[in-house]
Amino acid sequence: MIANLQESILAITEQTGGTWGVVIEDLQSHERFTLNPDERFYAASIIKLPIMTAVFAQVYSGKLSFEQTIPLRQEDLVGGDGVLKHMSVGLPLTVHDLVTLMIIQSDNTATNVLIDLVGTENIREMMRKTGMHNSAFYNKLMIIPAELEGKNEVTAADVASHLRHLATGQILSYNSCLQMISLLKKQQQRDSLPSLLPDPEGEIIGSLPLWELANKAGSITDIKHDAGILYVDQAAVIITTLSKNVDEKPAKKAMGEIGRLVYEAYKR
Repeated sequence: MIANLQESILAITEQTGGTWGVVIEDLQSHERFTLNPDERFYAASIIKLPIMTAVFAQVYSGKLSFEQTIPLRQEDLVGGDGVLKHMSVGLPLTVHDLVTLMIIQSDNTATNVLIDLVGTENIREMMRKTGMHNSAFYNKLMIIPAELEGKNEVTAADVASHLRHLATGQILSYNSCLQMISLLKKQQQRDSLPSLLPDPEGEIIGSLPLWELANKAGSITDIKHDAGILYVDQAAVIITTLSKNVDEKPAKKAMGEIGRLVYEAYKR
């Protein structure tokens, strides 16, 4: 199935320009297509995937509780995506609130609060456990240290590995993975991989959705990523698309075309 998409995906990325890292993987047949799978890209908000998993690991081990409340501090407020930068200092937020905002709105303030909460080394450990061996985590988001130790970087192969661990229940517990997948399915940034897919609800009220996508996107200047697990009929397919040195609009269009190709190949 995926082999039939290879020429079309290569044509899309070549026509769009820039540098691409792509992994398409059928989680049942294990069929796989890759393009520059080990190329390193600045992570942008894709780094929020292992941060989320590190938070769930702390909850699973009993070191944190989703009900635990943390007051919003002035020094936590940063720019970029999210709503918390507009909220009042002192606002009480639960760990569950923070991880939800980090994923579905890509809130950078929520992300930085969670980084402080779980610690850099726990995030790195979760990356190691999920096979992200060629990726790196160093810094909070929207903050550039005076002495930069390194950059947050990911590869398409590593992101796909992390998603595979979630989708197959290979990290923490079945219930933890189910909760994380459910959270990713509530993603509000839907302008890339799913942008050219049909209305998931179909035409019959109350019917099962035509598709679901558990994804996380990320972007900064000349960098655009989107990665997730597309559920179509009985199939589950990892789609990881990372790009650099390409304008955001054509990159989003290319990702939408790749998402549609995979959907069309697997729909009933």
